[in-house]
Amino acid sequence: MTKDVDTAKLDANYLESMKLAVVDAIEDIKGFDITVMDVRKLTSMTSYMIVASATSSRQAKAIADNVREKLKEKGYSIRGTEGEKEGEWVLVDLNDIVAHIMVPTTRAYYNLEQLWGEAESRRGHIKADSNED
Repeated sequence: MTKDVDTAKLDANYLESMKLAVVDAIEDIKGFDITVMDVRKLTSMTSYMIVASATSSRQAKAIADNVREKLKEKGYSIRGTEGEKEGEWVLVDLNDIVAHIMVPTTRAYYNLEQLWGEAESRRGHIKADSNED
């Protein structure tokens, strides 16, 4: 293997383990309707967007806290968090992954999956897969 192939495999493993850690942290606090979107070919700002629902603003804040805590424990860096004061839409920026935790009404209003899905239909690059577990 060449060095570039080794680096690509390490990056893929890193992203995959980080993605799974975020989903696990969301599920720990009973977040639901989790969608993972690969946006690497659409933006250079992040690799994945993970969108999840919470039953209340209190639960959204708790999920965001758990995502930060669990990922810090695993050695991932947290870039920042937005929206915790209101809790209707809490964003956790992990650099390679941005997690959006929303109450259902906010999620329905902004409909990020449709927004990025429209980008998919225009460009054919995004893959959205829902976690059914």
